[in-house]
Amino acid sequence: MAMSGGSDDGEPMMEMNTTPLIDVLLVLLIMFIITIPIQTHAVKVDLPQNQNPGDPNPVKNKIVIDATGKTFWNGSPVDDATLADYLEQTKLMNPEPELQFQPTPDARYETVDRVLAVVRRSGVGKLGFVGNEQYRNDF
Repeated sequence: MAMSGGSDDGEPMMEMNTTPLIDVLLVLLIMFIITIPIQTHAVKVDLPQNQNPGDPNPVKNKIVIDATGKTFWNGSPVDDATLADYLEQTKLMNPEPELQFQPTPDARYETVDRVLAVVRRSGVGKLGFVGNEQYRNDF
């Protein structure tokens, strides 16, 4: 690209210097390309496929996690080992009962994540998240 030094008569150049503008745009483009993979991070959760929506299941089990970090199975407190035993027993039932998972809004994420890991390791086929309507005004 040819550059002119202006005229010899001492008048200023009339062309705008676009080099700093191009440099800034290239830096912004590189930052945009670097930050895109961070935004696409996702947690994989295998949700069950509801194949018979008209067939109601009368037996449902509910896991509730409160703000203190306690886990409840159908209203009674349990630890992780007992929860895993209960989940293994429900897998053997025919038909398998639905498992409803309901953390309270102020439950710690670590506790919820730990209990979901126990549920995932057990291989439960019917899992539903209950109480999500309580978060609709938060966002």
